[in-house]
Amino acid sequence: MGDPAAEAARRRTFAIISHPDAGKTTLTEKFLLYAGAVGEAGAVKARSGRRSATSDWMEMEQKRGISISSTALSFDYRGMQCNLLDTPGHRDFSEDTYRVLSAVDSVVMVLDSAKGIEPQTLKLFEVCRDRGLPVITFLNKYDRPGREPLELLDEIEEQIGLKPTPVTWPVGISGDFRGVIDRRDGGFTRFTRTVRGSAIAPEEEVPAERAAEEEGSAWSSAMDEIGLLAAVDASHDPETFLAGMTSPVFVGSALTNFGVRHLLDAVIDLAPAPAPRPDVDGEGRGLSSDCSAFVFKVQANMDRAHRDRIAFIRVCSGVFERGMVLTCGRTGKPFATKYASQVFGAERTTVDEAFPGDVVGLVNAMDLQIGDTLYVGDPVAFPPIPRFAPEVFASARPIDTGKYKQFRRGLEQLDSEGVVQVLRDPLAGDANPVLAAVGALQFDVFADRLDVEFNAPAEISSSPYEAIRFTDQTSADRLREVGGVRILARSDGRLVALFESRYRLQRLEQDEPGLMLEPISVGV
Repeated sequence: MGDPAAEAARRRTFAIISHPDAGKTTLTEKFLLYAGAVGEAGAVKARSGRRSATSDWMEMEQKRGISISSTALSFDYRGMQCNLLDTPGHRDFSEDTYRVLSAVDSVVMVLDSAKGIEPQTLKLFEVCRDRGLPVITFLNKYDRPGREPLELLDEIEEQIGLKPTPVTWPVGISGDFRGVIDRRDGGFTRFTRTVRGSAIAPEEEVPAERAAEEEGSAWSSAMDEIGLLAAVDASHDPETFLAGMTSPVFVGSALTNFGVRHLLDAVIDLAPAPAPRPDVDGEGRGLSSDCSAFVFKVQANMDRAHRDRIAFIRVCSGVFERGMVLTCGRTGKPFATKYASQVFGAERTTVDEAFPGDVVGLVNAMDLQIGDTLYVGDPVAFPPIPRFAPEVFASARPIDTGKYKQFRRGLEQLDSEGVVQVLRDPLAGDANPVLAAVGALQFDVFADRLDVEFNAPAEISSSPYEAIRFTDQTSADRLREVGGVRILARSDGRLVALFESRYRLQRLEQDEPGLMLEPISVGV
């Protein structure tokens, strides 16, 4: 059995975030390629004769070429264990991304060099800032025509409030990418393309004198820009980076593998190792204390052959051993960990022990919910996982009434995973449930998984509701008398009021201030 603190020091647990189509999943694949975890990088979109992305295991993801569900991938690189959590980029799945960000120690933010900061990037960074997560920035797609890198740095600082400190700098304009200069030692790395970026890009380390002669004006321009960066003191500083004030910047192209090695090395060299995790009172539980962990994601049917349910936990302290009995803080009941797995996309292998920073999948964890704290010895409670107010609503009913049992089972499972929130009428049970989500694309995922995994095709229809509020039983009795308002309950038993008109809600708040109409805020 290893020492938890020593083992934690060789862990890097991080997420990759980006706006859709910025190249996040492609970069994930290339990290696996450079770490030797895959022999050939998979394509983001599953086309004839080509592999689908390792991290995109869900059938709908492979059809659409987008990441819908977050994925945990573990691999070794340079003697360190990397726990990479690939996240959805689409805003409709932002809640799933936010859950993942609660389980990591740092973040790689991927920006499209042609587009810069986009709305979802900004929204995700705000969560990183709230959690104090150090951010490494990767300016991707520099092999294509795009914007000037200095302009992108200005945008990062202005819109995000994070001072960019470039570590590598491109030689050649966007679309004519020659290689990068490492500002730490002045070395120049020249890249060579590979066919479709399926193999590691050959790199040539070129002395500065020779590079200046061979690259000509491209080299001169890069050196002038590096001089400007030095003049404004835009150099990497470990202290401000770990404090979430600055962000080391790397430039490259995930598709062609340009700059991927530099970025992966940065995760090892710059990103922090797991540290004692604060509990709800702000006290850190020591890394060498008894084992503790929390559930940040629940996923069913990753293995179609077994139709099982996995609860993903982040180990926070101590040594996790397969078969050990943990206590669930929410219920106070013991939980046996006989079936513990390390996950690689949809594939899994049995894990016998894990250390702080590791992500473990507990198979058939039917009694665990997102946000549950697990521990051995002294009780501990970690902060709750963020939950967000729904913005869109829909109704669902089974197309084949003979498959109502499958439909009901699917409702319960997908609600527990957070795919959607299922709201039920306390007086009518499962009849006419309302689905609530952050974005409409979640309803597509819900319907697809009901059909594929539960054999319960459903008809999803939009609902007219415009606003949602928490309420209580006394207020609910009054609200049932008001037209355009429906009282429903979440799976945790809390009552909510749905309003067909925001105007009606505003009038009630003004005319009857005694009613409980509480906005749903993050984490509630």
